[in-house]
Amino acid sequence: MPNDNPAKYIDTIELSIKNERLVANTRLNVKPGRNDPCPCGSGKKFKKCCHDKLEGHLDLSSIAPKKAIPSLAEMNQIVALYNEGHYVELESQARLLVEQYANSGFAWKVLGTSLWVQGKEALPALYKATEFLPNDAEVYNNLGNALRDLGQFDKAVACYRRALELQPDFAEAHNNLGNALQDLGQLDSAVACYHRALESRPRYAEAHANFGNALTCLGQLDNAAACYRRALEINPGFVEAQNNLGNTLKNLGQLDNAVACFRQALEINPNYAEVHVNLGNTFKYFGQLDNAVACYQQALAIKPNLVEAHNNLGYTLKDLGQLDNAVACLRRALEIKPDYFDAHSNLLLVLNYYPDRISSLHLEQARQFGRVAASKASERFSTWKCTSRPERLRVGLVSGDLLNHPVGYFLEGVLSQISPSRIELIAYSTNHKEDELTARIRPYFSSWKQLVGKNDAAAARQIHDDGVHVLLDLSGHTEHNRLPVFAWKPAPVQASWLGYFATTGIAEMDYFIADEESIPVDQRNQFTESIRYLTDTRLCFTSPSLAVPVAPLPASSNGKITFGCFQNLAKVGDDVLAAWGKILASLPNSRLRMQCKQLGEPALAEQMRLRLQLHGIAPSRVELHGSVSRNDYLSAHAEVDIILDTFPYPGGTTTCEALWMGVPTLTLAGDRLLARQGASLLKAAGLGEWVTENIEDYVAKAITFSTDLPKLIALRASLRQQVSASPIFDTRSFARNFEDALWGMWENHITHSF
Repeated sequence: MPNDNPAKYIDTIELSIKNERLVANTRLNVKPGRNDPCPCGSGKKFKKCCHDKLEGHLDLSSIAPKKAIPSLAEMNQIVALYNEGHYVELESQARLLVEQYANSGFAWKVLGTSLWVQGKEALPALYKATEFLPNDAEVYNNLGNALRDLGQFDKAVACYRRALELQPDFAEAHNNLGNALQDLGQLDSAVACYHRALESRPRYAEAHANFGNALTCLGQLDNAAACYRRALEINPGFVEAQNNLGNTLKNLGQLDNAVACFRQALEINPNYAEVHVNLGNTFKYFGQLDNAVACYQQALAIKPNLVEAHNNLGYTLKDLGQLDNAVACLRRALEIKPDYFDAHSNLLLVLNYYPDRISSLHLEQARQFGRVAASKASERFSTWKCTSRPERLRVGLVSGDLLNHPVGYFLEGVLSQISPSRIELIAYSTNHKEDELTARIRPYFSSWKQLVGKNDAAAARQIHDDGVHVLLDLSGHTEHNRLPVFAWKPAPVQASWLGYFATTGIAEMDYFIADEESIPVDQRNQFTESIRYLTDTRLCFTSPSLAVPVAPLPASSNGKITFGCFQNLAKVGDDVLAAWGKILASLPNSRLRMQCKQLGEPALAEQMRLRLQLHGIAPSRVELHGSVSRNDYLSAHAEVDIILDTFPYPGGTTTCEALWMGVPTLTLAGDRLLARQGASLLKAAGLGEWVTENIEDYVAKAITFSTDLPKLIALRASLRQQVSASPIFDTRSFARNFEDALWGMWENHITHSF
């Protein structure tokens, strides 16, 4: 969201020269009549030029020295330096002018502007300029820009508004006011500002682009793309607009067009590091992880301290299974920017993949995130607008996954059973994307509100104004999370549930909702939150609506056991492969079928074959498949006899889907919630014997179960019916338990607050 290009401020300097002459001549007691020539030198009559600007501000009491302002030659030299972009020399010359003409608003203004365009401390000089040029709109505009760059958005808004009082048709000030209002999360007001800017200057490319930014935040992606295209019609070399158009097309799912936009931007400016990052993001979305890594590395070659590149590189290396390198990248991002929330969250997420994760270190890392979030929540709420004894609880759900996503799959059935007479639901979406699942669940909410584009303060204010009793985080440290909003304490009771599997680290998060199998009593000390236990299970899956029948056991016809795994490759560590190697070595006729998005990329599939070979699994015994539609994915279970779970990061969604398709999962229970997720689900489904406690037991049971085909055949035939009646698919019972938990948390708050 750029301010105007500094070169545009040549008009500012020229106007300052005019204003400088005017103020200086006035202070020299040159009191022109209304019909006299204007002392600014414009050639117009005073009444037609600067009379109104000076009305009420004439200062004739003091006589300025003859050298009150720089000479015309000195001013022209300044203008030339500015036009040529020689900002260092401009600063040097401006300092000389300030020494010579200490009362020259022009000199102070030029000094402040030269400092601002170099990213230096400009406020003292610009404030000084306002003292000498109190009616100069451009001075206030420049001061607003400097304040905005420092994050002082409210003060910046005041400066832009002052500039517009002085010059109502000042297009740049309207544009910059819109930018500052966007920073404050006031998107509708920002849109109005861009409209005003474009009324004053229809071919104002920056205003068109910033208008597009605001529309993007409002979720109007098609209209945003039109704005970026209009900006590029006016200025084909506007690389920022080209970059933003690429991002918008990516979010619209037009990936090939997005790549074309980014490549065109790089033709304009090959060293635009941020474009390399966005191109990498698009490749990652395609599943082309090696290409994504190359883009991030190119960005860092250009701009070594670009935190977004370090962060995204780290997260992509995680997907490639390079955990140590991923952690190094994320820690580097935090060295550069200690308050970079995305890197904090991604680091916490990646640490969960380590089999030997030390719980105390993970807890401290989470607490560090919480401390940073708390430091940003400058005015957290301590009183709320909700009634203490409501007939029904108002419950807000904050999530970016209210769509076809594992969170959506677990959520849909539960929402359908929540009693509107007990619970009123409000959705706070943190993602623009919507799909058919979104459309199905939307009616369960009394209102649906968008947090994208709102900063944390604005988002917290909206939630607080809505009078929410209980606010639920459904993301934890996963993508699209808004955990920092919870640090503002916008609701009296706040809890994390469903979308994450460890502590958030947010001190203001009151509860983590779980079950006793996933968080035994002796593991509650791994959380900063109090644990609120649900009966039976913390997760309840929505039965797939797709009519995919359970197929017969493959081994009953082909005579060999096929083990399956549908997990992403980051979960498949060397300990997992070593266990699988022992299992397949003991069952010479068995096979392994793996399927996930990464395996659709030939290079990654070949790397996996090599890793499997290192653990004694020959390529001839392995089938590797990339991602397919959900219907085809469910149908693929017809080729699998037993699912081998990964550890310490087991399946959740994949486990429930496999059970629905009649395929049991063999899991290994670990020492934390995430590592116990499979155990919790299987025990709730009545398959406790498929839960193992160590690798030796895991290998032994895989072999034992594989040799009892009659038992596998019987289980295959009955499993869907069995799990359908179990707590992990009984949405009605789960909803009642969940409602009781919400009310219990609220009653506990009332008891301790009044």
